[in-house]
Amino acid sequence: MTEKKNYALPIAMMYLLFFMIAFVTNLCNPMAVIVKNQFDVSNAMAQLGNAANFIAYAVMGIPAGILLKKIGYKKTALAAIAVGFAGVFLQYVSGWDGVQSYGVYLAGAFIAGFCMCMLNTVVNPMLNTLGGGGKRGNQLIQFGGVGNSLAATFVTIFVGALVGDASKAQISDATPALFIALGIFLLVFIVLSFVRIPEPDQEKSSESAQKPAVPADGKKHSAFSFRHFNLGIIAIFLYLGVEVGIPTYVLQYLSTATDAATPGFGMDSGVAASIAGVFWLMMLVGRLCGGLLGGKFSSRTQILFVSSVCMVFILLGMLLPSGTTVPFFGFEGSTGHFVTADIPVGMVFLVLCGLCTSVCWGGIFNMAVEGLGKYTSVASGMFMTMVCGGGILIPIQGAIADATGSFLISFIVPLVCAAYIFLYALIWYKNVNTDIKTE
Repeated sequence: MTEKKNYALPIAMMYLLFFMIAFVTNLCNPMAVIVKNQFDVSNAMAQLGNAANFIAYAVMGIPAGILLKKIGYKKTALAAIAVGFAGVFLQYVSGWDGVQSYGVYLAGAFIAGFCMCMLNTVVNPMLNTLGGGGKRGNQLIQFGGVGNSLAATFVTIFVGALVGDASKAQISDATPALFIALGIFLLVFIVLSFVRIPEPDQEKSSESAQKPAVPADGKKHSAFSFRHFNLGIIAIFLYLGVEVGIPTYVLQYLSTATDAATPGFGMDSGVAASIAGVFWLMMLVGRLCGGLLGGKFSSRTQILFVSSVCMVFILLGMLLPSGTTVPFFGFEGSTGHFVTADIPVGMVFLVLCGLCTSVCWGGIFNMAVEGLGKYTSVASGMFMTMVCGGGILIPIQGAIADATGSFLISFIVPLVCAAYIFLYALIWYKNVNTDIKTE
């Protein structure tokens, strides 16, 4: 009789790592408001911290996959946490009176990006493995995303409240959030050091070493031999333009002065961050629903539905008149009180896109690696490499805003990205290379 293993603790640790990924990554959004003021840079340059964080994925994605295969999940995660601590500390140092360096800030964001890439390489395949792949694997990833969205919501609103008046923002204002990040890294490093994490790749390697060699079929294959995987990593590249681009530029639009070169809505940064933070709150709700429904609906069905709704919401956000407003609650950092503020109705539809993006990461990953077998670990590394889309598409959206003088027009970038994701789930998701041996 085979003993059923209890993976509750490893799953809990993966969920905690999911939380860390979102907390540190989403520091870049409100930090862009600070950097834009402190170093007097354009919308595009203000997003270079975001860009550096995501470009790090292009550098570290494949090495992270190889590292995962060689030293395992636990050691890779511990190394990532140490790297992340260094990256966040550099961002803190960049605001010191004796330093005041935009370059140091970007270096810190870049190094932190290495950490995020390595952790993502660990948590996604591990949760998929612990769930046995398929619908259950996707379900675990969606539940992990709930903690991810909670962290994103918290850090966006918290740092926005710390900043208050965007025109006077300084990196030192974000010190409490940076210290929280450093504390989380330290705590998880200690706890993870004592937790036993399953190492499926190393166990398989050990089993393979004990089996007699099987004659090769004379063909060399890799994850790139699978069409659905190649098209899937393009989908994840573009997905980052939706997930990060929408809340980033909702925040920029709402907090930018009405008389700026690219006019905004001129709101208090705390209120604006509260509204942008609703995007991540919607992702939390969506991921929770996705986790509950993940056992009943396939990844493809979920992606088809949410990507089509997302396109409609983005179009409404772009086209509805900014003069038509609705009341919205937000936290005013300058006074420390919750207030009611009128915002353009289009912004409501844009933050509701969080419901749509909520299941995209897990769903796209699940479809892209389906049937890859032994190629999954390295494929996960390449999957992480394509997260650099956030570092490329976000500045492009900022450049479009600068060139057109309109934040609303710049949302054409996430609209095109959502359209590709819809097409991937509609026609490009199928594994047409089933003749390749994967065991």
